[in-house]
Formats: sequence, structure tokens, C-alpha cells
Amino acid sequence: MSVTKEDVTAALERLNLPDGRSIIAHDLVRALTVDGTVVRFVIEAPNADVAKAMGPLRDAAEKIVAELDGVTQATVALTAHGPAAKPAAPPSLKVGGHPKPQDGPTKPSGVKRIIAIGSGKGGVGKSTVSTNIAVALAKQGRKVGLLDADIYGPSVPRMMGVNKKPASPDGKTIIPLHAHGVTLMSIGFMMEEGKAVVWRGPMLMGALQQMLGQVEWGELDVLLVDLPPGTGDVQLTLCTKSELSGAIVVSTPQDVALIDARKALDMFGTLKTPVLGLIENMSMFVCPDCGAEHQIFGQGGVAAEAAQMGVPLLGTLPIDLETRLAGDGGTPIAAGDSPMAQAYARIAEGLIKGGMA
Repeated sequence: MSVTKEDVTAALERLNLPDGRSIIAHDLVRALTVDGTVVRFVIEAPNADVAKAMGPLRDAAEKIVAELDGVTQATVALTAHGPAAKPAAPPSLKVGGHPKPQDGPTKPSGVKRIIAIGSGKGGVGKSTVSTNIAVALAKQGRKVGLLDADIYGPSVPRMMGVNKKPASPDGKTIIPLHAHGVTLMSIGFMMEEGKAVVWRGPMLMGALQQMLGQVEWGELDVLLVDLPPGTGDVQLTLCTKSELSGAIVVSTPQDVALIDARKALDMFGTLKTPVLGLIENMSMFVCPDCGAEHQIFGQGGVAAEAAQMGVPLLGTLPIDLETRLAGDGGTPIAAGDSPMAQAYARIAEGLIKGGMA
């Protein structure tokens, strides 16, 4: 008995899709041929994505036809009518631009305190201090955020060991990144590594406003803001447009650094931002061979300045090779338990006890 196209079609009428209709009713069968005892046909899916899921259906069709009397071979091909649907392009997130008008100083929802960490000049280790204080506070149970506001020279991505780009579900909201227990945001996450940010003041202010207002910071006990050195647009924007709890100034004991640190202190005073304390970085160098202490940049200059201003000296930190290596390696020294980690832990503890973090 020879098989006919009608026999094959009748058999395929019994093969139903999940909606209860057969592949014949869905008009999926193409190029049906019967050559003696050999049957060939094509199942055509509406697109490539659907075709990928129809492998079991093809196998079932091949089996049901092969079992017909008079059929020695059944060959079924699976194809698609159109190309696979292109994945939706992620929303485009533009960073920078002119700042949006706002009624007055604001604070991100869920953030209890914002503390700026600044310096009068570059090269005093402000970003190193910022990242390590953030990690030290997180180790003591605080919910900590760290905003790298050094637009021209962002170093937090390297120091915290993160190089991914933040997600944006709608082109406006920014999902921050996380490392070492700290919630992170930096312009460095948004730019290609090694690419310079060539922006005028309004672009800087717009970017800072975005990173404060559009980032989903969540519930934080404290948000630390690592400022660029000096007394420019970013500092002015942060102090006037955000509800700052206060500022910490980092300096070395060197006279040249202290001259600029005083300018930073004067700026915070002019902008009515309370100075919570000073940190003396690179206060000394301890020789690893003989243990002798060397005051390379002078001695006690920051402590004297803090005493003169009537603000706390929050800590003194020596020059330390391991701190530099840890920062370059993406794991801040405060994440461990070395003597330097303990020094940062004491600073964090002082901030907590003083109600500052």
C-alpha cells in the first residue's frame, strides 16, 4: 500500500500545539512531497526565535509520519519565515550636560548623611583615604556609599577593583555598583578607561547632580563624596545643592600642602559647611629595615591646624607601601587586618562615636 499526501496530512492533523490546534491548522507545513516510500516536508516557524523552541515538535512530526504504513523514511526540516527578533537596545544614558533647576539643597532618598572628603591640593592621598574610610566603616556595620566626584581624575574604580558599567533600566535611573561592602558610583564607570573628560563647569555640575539624584543609592547611613582637589565648581555645587552633614579635609604636614588645605577649610566655612575634622596623611615614614621614623613632609602641621581651628584631628596615617599596592590592586588596605587597616578602623570608629557616620 503506497502512502499519499492526504495520508500524511491526516496524520499531522493529530499533532497539536499547546493551544489545541494542529500544525496543519496553523499552516506550518510546507513543501510536502511523497516519493514512493519516502516522505519529506518542512515545518516553517514564524521567526527564528520560535523555531529554536520547535525542535521537539519537528521530532514528533517525523515520528508520526514514519509510523504510517508504506513509509520507510520521513525527513522533516525546521525553518523560519523571518529573522530572529533583535534584542531591544538598552536605554541610552547620557551623563553630563547642564544642571537642572532645583528649589534648594537636596539629599538622595534613603541617605542619612552626606560627608565630603576634600583637600586643598592634589597628591595628598585624598582618594586613598576616602576609599579606605568607606571600607572601614562598612566593616563596622555601617551602610556606606562612596561617590567619586573627581570628574577629571576618577581613581575609585581602580582602588575598589571595579571596572563595569552601571545599568540603567530606563535611561534615567542609574544602578550603582558594589565592592568590599560599599555602594559605588564614579564617572570613571561611565567613560572608556584612559579617555579624558573634557568638560566645562556646567557639564561637571550636571554630572554631579545626576550622580547624586539619579543613582539608586538605597538605604545608607552615610554617603562619602571624594571631591577633586581645590575649590572649584564641583565643591561649590555639592555644598550649595546638597544637604551636606559636613566635610573632612585631608592634608600632608608639609607647609605647601597646608597653605592649600587652609583654602579648602576657608571654602567650607564660606559655604556654611561644617568641618568635621582633619586627617594628616603621609605623616611619617617608618623604615622597614631599622624601624626608624622619618618625618619626610614635616611633623605636626595638620595637628596644629586642627587645634587652631578647634576641630578634631581624626587620624594620622604614615606613608605605607602596602597601602599603595593594595589600592593599585583593587583591594583597599582597610579590607584586611594589618596595622594600617587598624589605623583606618580607628578613624571609622571615631566618626561613628562622634555621630558623624
